[in-house]
Amino acid sequence: AGSLMTTKLSQPQSTLAKSLTSTSTNAPYFKAFESTEIPPYVTNCPSNGLCSRLPPDCMTCNTNYSCIYGKTATFDCKVKPHVHCVDENNHEQENFTINMTCQFCWQLATSDYVCTNSTNCMTVSCPRQRYNATCTVRDHIHCLGNRVFPKMLYCNWTGGYKWSTALALSITLGGFGADRFYLGQWREGLGKLFSFGGLGIWTLIDVLLIGVGYVGPADGSLYI
Repeated sequence: AGSLMTTKLSQPQSTLAKSLTSTSTNAPYFKAFESTEIPPYVTNCPSNGLCSRLPPDCMTCNTNYSCIYGKTATFDCKVKPHVHCVDENNHEQENFTINMTCQFCWQLATSDYVCTNSTNCMTVSCPRQRYNATCTVRDHIHCLGNRVFPKMLYCNWTGGYKWSTALALSITLGGFGADRFYLGQWREGLGKLFSFGGLGIWTLIDVLLIGVGYVGPADGSLYI
């Protein structure tokens, strides 16, 4: 009985020892896997290119608080892990300097960033309507602060309506409401159709209003 009890107790202990051994041997494997995992930003970083020409997402730079706004300043930078670059002599380096204009990202020219567009606002409203846009700085542009920032922009989207087509229809077939139908204004188009262009008065007024751009598409977009 004593030997039987010893045998039964030794089996769970041996199983526990195996599980502990298995866990301890697997732990370094998971750590090694995590350490060798390549970050997603590496795909946007050219390999063995000039460090000074890397995209901003591939480097970390110290903010130069002594720079003068609008002036060119030098910033000390370091490449991020797993990013490889070289200097002008084709020697691999980690620390380098770049020159850029001392200004925040939201102060850049409109050509230096890309913003989301909205089709839910009216472009022909008075006063002009704005919308909340999210803007992202282009990859090759360096600036201070957040590279993604909010900004209020004027509505500037288009539904594909041509001003020349609308004006031509207003001059030739305006008496039948063709110009209003083309712009998506069905009620006004029917009104002109059954009133023969308001006996010509409405037709003349629409030619002037479309000509100066006061009357636009019904969806509130801009002409192309």
